[in-house]
Amino acid sequence: TLKSPSLITMTPRCRYAAAAILLQKTLAFLHSPVIISSDTRRTGIVSMMSALSPLDRELETWASASGFGSVEKSTPAGSSGWASFRKVTVTDPPSSTDDDDDEPVSFFVKSSTRSSEEMFYGEALGLEAMYACSQGGEDTLRIPKVFHYGDYSTGKGSFVIMEYLNLAGRSDDVALGKAVASMHLAPATEEAGNPTKAFGFAVNNTIGGTPQPNPWTKPNSGTQEWVEFFRDHRIGHQLNLAGDPYCSKLWDEDIAPRLHLLFEDLKGEKEIKPSLLHGDLWSGNIGSADGKPSIYDPAVYWGHHEAEWGMAWCAGFGQKFWEGYRSLIPKDEGFLDRKPLYDAYHQLNHYNLFGGGYIGSAQSDLESLKKKLNAKEKS
Repeated sequence: TLKSPSLITMTPRCRYAAAAILLQKTLAFLHSPVIISSDTRRTGIVSMMSALSPLDRELETWASASGFGSVEKSTPAGSSGWASFRKVTVTDPPSSTDDDDDEPVSFFVKSSTRSSEEMFYGEALGLEAMYACSQGGEDTLRIPKVFHYGDYSTGKGSFVIMEYLNLAGRSDDVALGKAVASMHLAPATEEAGNPTKAFGFAVNNTIGGTPQPNPWTKPNSGTQEWVEFFRDHRIGHQLNLAGDPYCSKLWDEDIAPRLHLLFEDLKGEKEIKPSLLHGDLWSGNIGSADGKPSIYDPAVYWGHHEAEWGMAWCAGFGQKFWEGYRSLIPKDEGFLDRKPLYDAYHQLNHYNLFGGGYIGSAQSDLESLKKKLNAKEKS
């Protein structure tokens, strides 16, 4: 089972956001229906709930068509405000995708009354990309393999089936740092969903409950395309949602026109290349599975690897983590100058999700960027 992150070690604003998310999930679970299922093939006993459940029928059809036999057991595994979860075992399971694990695969199933395109398409593609970028080598993340996603055959609901991981709390931070760096260094390929080596992603997705647009930039994109992407589809997008006149004016007049100055050190041999990003990497989305570091609940897209750290204020990355990460990806010269830019995206998103004092933090980040840009123009 997944251990909840300690609220004690978080910043006050991070504790507020985490508490809100945990409360939402707890209330949703308490009000979710209890689903009773049985092994119809082995016992011949069919409960009323499983007999009427469209998901049960979909799982049986999928298991048979995939050569996995039939559903042996299906048990509730919690819920969120928008989906229900189950752990499912089958009579003829595939082998584990982890070379160090001899146990047969169980499945984690998420289902919803909404369509697959709305709920699971982006998540499935994101996990598939993370899985592809975390293969080969020792310093890798444990990412669940996606086996299937789609709508019910009746058209009234959807589901995604992935490998079930025995999630535990965060463990070795050096290993975590190396594993995240390995994912960032993985090349953009067709297998990873980015054959043109562009910034963006195959579909728009969400970060928390906020829409996140991911239009592809041109093939073989570099620093200039990244600056334009982040300007328009990250900060500009969040500011449009926030509707804060002060922040919007500060961005439009004092920062956006000069944003390229923050990236002058990233040209030529240091040109930015697309890295696969988790996109929402905070302490609540970090754990371990089968002795390896694992990250989950992503908002995946291809971007500048430094953008991954926009939630570092809520992630508890210490010296050991950075020791592992920097052993593979050294810190670039302008990292600290760009940090308020990447922080601002997540502060604005938190304001759009939760309101409150996050707009003040976003203002501080933008004001800091203005000062840095003023200094660069004078130098």
